[in-house]
Amino acid sequence: MFERLASQKVSLTTASVGCRNILFSSKFYTLLLIVAAQFFLFVDTVSADTVVNSTRIWPASEYTRLTLESNTSIDYSLILLKNPDRVVLDLKDVALTSEIKKLPEKIGADNLYIRALRIGRFKPGILRLVLDLKTAVVPQAFVLEPVGDYGQRLVLDIYPAFPPDPLMALLNESAIRSAQANAHENIKSDKEAKTAAVNNEKPGSTIRLITVAIDPGHGGEDPGAMSEGGTYEKNITLAIARKLKDKIDAEPNMRAALTRDGDYFLSLPMRLDKARKLNADLFVSIHADAFVKPHARGSSVFTLSEHGATSAAAGWLAKKENDADLIGGVNLDTKDPYLNETLLDLSLSQTREDSHNLAREVLSEISEINHLHKNNVEQAGFAVLKSPDIPSILVETAFISNPEEEKRLRNKTYQDKMAKAMLFGIKRYFAKNPPLSRSKMVRLE
Repeated sequence: MFERLASQKVSLTTASVGCRNILFSSKFYTLLLIVAAQFFLFVDTVSADTVVNSTRIWPASEYTRLTLESNTSIDYSLILLKNPDRVVLDLKDVALTSEIKKLPEKIGADNLYIRALRIGRFKPGILRLVLDLKTAVVPQAFVLEPVGDYGQRLVLDIYPAFPPDPLMALLNESAIRSAQANAHENIKSDKEAKTAAVNNEKPGSTIRLITVAIDPGHGGEDPGAMSEGGTYEKNITLAIARKLKDKIDAEPNMRAALTRDGDYFLSLPMRLDKARKLNADLFVSIHADAFVKPHARGSSVFTLSEHGATSAAAGWLAKKENDADLIGGVNLDTKDPYLNETLLDLSLSQTREDSHNLAREVLSEISEINHLHKNNVEQAGFAVLKSPDIPSILVETAFISNPEEEKRLRNKTYQDKMAKAMLFGIKRYFAKNPPLSRSKMVRLE
């Protein structure tokens, strides 16, 4: 019996130890499951957050644009606060990545509207961007669907509450330039004064000042065509436009204004609107052509066509240029009064005729410096040329997709020759078609 009790005791002890092992194993696996669940919950939460993989800020005198690019759409809310002026952009379920953390350093001291940018977690699931402002603004936020090389984009545009008047800016620029020139002039000699008297020139006489709106194509989010060597059309067009402006400004009774003077996006209606606010006599849009095959070459000049393009290539090019707003990014929820206004009356035959005359003169001058893609002025439905009261042309300076012509486009000497050819064409046009008188004149003091 003792042996049996002893054996029972041994069995009891063994069972007790086994229970403790089972209990220990149960607690261990329970803990492990809890940790695993929390881990997978954490991973799921992280993976659920939208990751912004690119941030861009485009400052300009007209407005500042902030772009957040991601693989999935961003849910957001926009708030405008006063005292002090701030814009708040709340992003739902967006990860605070290193790319977003770079945003504050992208706000330059020369930004006209944004003083600083701050980032932080407002509450769980909400990432808050706060823009401290320098002046009163009108913000617009909207989402762009993937297009071209871009993924989903959340765009925040900061417009001034009181937009600058481009005509006043141009007048101020002209006044400064005139004052600088006068500061270096000597007083007229008696001989010059006598010559003026013979010509019956009166002090303070009024002359007709010609204003040319120069439109460098593309810009900012919209790079335009890109060569195999990595040359962007938007940079070429701006370089040539600046040279043309300098040459026009050097003429005694002419002045020029750029629709954009930096690397930022302007919608096609905004370009037209700026030209009209300038009371421009002409509108010259500058581009660099591209094609799927590198052998295409030559310069072209286009005017607006209401009844279809003059060639399949012209129609294809017009569609490509008109799609610039899709790439650059336009808020489709905002009705643009200027677009409706410019499309109202395209029956002004005089404007179309003047545009064709201007294009013919410019094309003739360009033929002296480069091969022409087509010997005649071409026509297509370019949206940027749809101004009913301003003669407008679009100049394709060369094919950026052609390696040889790309080299020329990058060459400052060729850029200068192209600008000079356009200037000579414009002057020849006005020599044959004097500008009509306007109520707004410039008085020479």
